[in-house]
Amino acid sequence: MATTNKKPPKPAAGKPKAKKPAPAKPAGDKPAKKLSQIQAAIRVLAEAGEPMTAKAMVEAMQAKGYWTSPAGKTPEATLYASILRDIRKGKDSRFLKSGRGMFALAAK
Repeated sequence: MATTNKKPPKPAAGKPKAKKPAPAKPAGDKPAKKLSQIQAAIRVLAEAGEPMTAKAMVEAMQAKGYWTSPAGKTPEATLYASILRDIRKGKDSRFLKSGRGMFALAAK
């Protein structure tokens, strides 16, 4: 006869833990959703009404509190690349290149 060394299941220790209730939130107060870098750039360009460089857009969106870099060293390069990717969409693009290093909102 073969014996196996199976251990019996451990009994539950004490009472099961109850979940803590979530802290109460005031009714109707939704936290403001943080804008992405590209959404903040769209807002800054719309407010400016004229073409801007990626660096100027980043400075404006940080000054107005729309977006801040989460410790990135070159946020203007990231924005520049994102805008160029968006422009490649063709007629669905939200941006257009108006000059060397200058971007504007596409007319819709």
